[in-house]
Order: sequence, then structure tokens, then C-alpha cells
Amino acid sequence: MTFNPLQERGIPLDRQLRNWRELNVDPIDPDHSDPYTRCRVIAMNGIEVEAVMFSHQFARHCPDPLVKQQLAEVRYIEAQQQKVVNWLLPGLASVLETTLAYEQVAVDLTAWVARMEPDPYLKQAYQFGVLEDFDHLYRYANLFEMIEHRKAEKIVDGLTEVMPGRPTYLHHRHPIDNVRAPYDRSVTEPISKLHALTIMAAEQQTMNFYMNVGPTYMEPIARQLYQEIGLIEEEHVTHYESLVDPGETWWEMLLNHEYNECYLYHSFMETESDPKVKAVWELHLNMELEHLRIAAELFKRHDGRDPEAVVAPYLPAPVTFEPNKEYVRELLATQIDYTTIGTGYVQEMHERFEKLQASIHGGEKPPSELVIDENRAKSGREYRHQTEGEHPVASLRGIR
Repeated sequence: MTFNPLQERGIPLDRQLRNWRELNVDPIDPDHSDPYTRCRVIAMNGIEVEAVMFSHQFARHCPDPLVKQQLAEVRYIEAQQQKVVNWLLPGLASVLETTLAYEQVAVDLTAWVARMEPDPYLKQAYQFGVLEDFDHLYRYANLFEMIEHRKAEKIVDGLTEVMPGRPTYLHHRHPIDNVRAPYDRSVTEPISKLHALTIMAAEQQTMNFYMNVGPTYMEPIARQLYQEIGLIEEEHVTHYESLVDPGETWWEMLLNHEYNECYLYHSFMETESDPKVKAVWELHLNMELEHLRIAAELFKRHDGRDPEAVVAPYLPAPVTFEPNKEYVRELLATQIDYTTIGTGYVQEMHERFEKLQASIHGGEKPPSELVIDENRAKSGREYRHQTEGEHPVASLRGIR
């Protein structure tokens, strides 16, 4: 069941502040919870982090002290929400275990968005990115087996396959070739704006996570792999953030952010299997409805337009975490050799790409290749978890 969030009333802002006892939520059980519950937690944390960081950027560009105060009030509640959501993750999970879950989010959330995206150019952007995150999952799964002597299938629970995607070493592109053409805010469907915000926030969270946890490892190969993939996640943030129309006003961006939070909390509330986590999604949705109301009032006052001219009058169909094995396999079979040039895509390497590749690799194997070699040497074969048969690309069936 859906509804118009602009017509709903949530919890008044002055009743949203929680004390330490209320913030001290019980984490999910890493051994018995639905893997997609963990994916929803990770995805929603990325959305809340983006909400807080966007609000800070808005405040730094806002000369109106009363608006800055309103932003600060809402932002403090958003920061509490982020703490509650992120603290649902279990402390028992290792960094690498959480990393595998981050990449499962990237694969299945981006694949779902690509399937649902109505705009062909935006759809291509998500299809392109998902094949790279899919390969990251494979690289980290081999590191996981090598360092922790555990199988990634215990984390992804057979919902997401683990095998090579577009090889990670080919993800390093000249920075100007990571900038896409933005959608046109005047004609783009509201759902496309929500998709762009969602995947941008998810990739930004992954970029931040890797840049911070990478150097905490002692093993050289782990430090190197996080460094390499962390740089690629920066490319991905550039890729996705450039899809957003830079002509959107601050008020319009605020409205889209708050609407997207309502959309995702409602989506996850509708699809959540864990009753305790579902209660968090429901509570936060009722908080976000008030945040949206405040954003809509600011939008009407300062932008002079009706909010329904920008956002959808009713929430779209819920975002769903579900297996995307067949869809990813189809993309592997048809798009694995894509790279970018300017704002478009090509199936052959070009001079600017080859020059960047030569510079960053320096004639040596990158960490993403070394981790596979080292795990083969240590375990007797590389790690894969292929539930649907052989790899769809013959050249990647390779030595196991």
C-alpha cells in the first residue's frame, strides 16, 4: 500500500529527540538474520549519512540564520537516526564480513534500480556500475577466504553469486571519463531522481568506509586491495553524482533528499522480515514525514513552487532487495567489455584509457589480480560461488 507523504503528518520535531537508552538498539544476529536485513541496514545508513552531509553543505552556503537553525535541528535528528541504523550492525562481524555485505548491497540494489529505471541513459549508468561492484565482491571474497579462512557464501547466503565481473584493473579510467551527462530536472520522471540519489549515497558510503578501514589491516595484500577498490569507489561517486541535474536549487535538492528518505524507509518497512528492525524503519518513517513537511514549507517559501511539481504525488513501488542473478549474468554476457569515453560508453580501449592504465599500474599486476593469485597459491584454487552454472563469459571460466 502506498500513500502521498506530502499529505501525511509525522512525529512533531520537538518530540523526536531520543535519549541514550532509546538510541541503544540491539544489533541484528549475524548468524541467523536475513542477509537482506543487513543489506537494508547498510543501504539506509548510506542514505542517512548523505542526508547529514548534504545538510551541512547546504548550511555552509545558506546566509539565512533562521534557515540554518532549522537545518541544524533536523540534521541533529538525522544524525541520531544514522547512529541507530548503523548500530544495528553486529559488532561480532569482522570488517571484511561487513565489506562483503557492502558489496552485496552494491550489486543487488544497483541491479534492482537498473531494472526499474525508465530512462535509457540512466539505466546504462547503473548497468555499467553493477558489473564493477560485482567484481569487487569476488576480489574481497578471495581475500576473506585467504585471511579469515571462511567462505563468502555464508555471508551472501546464496542470494548473490560470487564470480568475476568486469575485471577490477580495468575500472581505472581517466577522471574526465567518469563524468556522465546529468538528467534534465524539468522532464525527468521523479523516480529517476530518487534512483540517482539512492545509488549516489550508497556508493559514497562505500567510498568512505574503504578509505577509513583499509589501513587498519596488517596484511599487505588487504591494505593494497582496499586502497585500489577505494579509489574505484571514488570514481563511482563521480559517475553517479554527475547524473543529478546541477540546476536543481538548494530547496529542490533538500525536498528530493527528504522525499527519498520517506520512500526508502517506507520501502524497507514494507519488505522487512525482522520485527525489531521493521519497528525502526516505521519509527524513522514517521520522523521523516515531519522532515519532509519542513522541507516542503521551505521549498514553497523560498522556491515559490508547489512541491508536487517536483516530486511524485504518491510513493513509487517499494525498493526491493532480491536476487538478480539472471539479470547480472545477462549483463556479463553483453556488457563486460564496456568502458567509458566522455559521457558515453564504448567497447574498445582508447588512447586516454590506455595511458591512464599504463600510469597507474606501472607495468605490474594490481592488488585486485594479486589477491586472486595469492589465494590460488594458498587454497589451491580461487574462490567462487556460482549457483547458476558456468560463468556466462567463456574467457572468465578460467582456472579454478
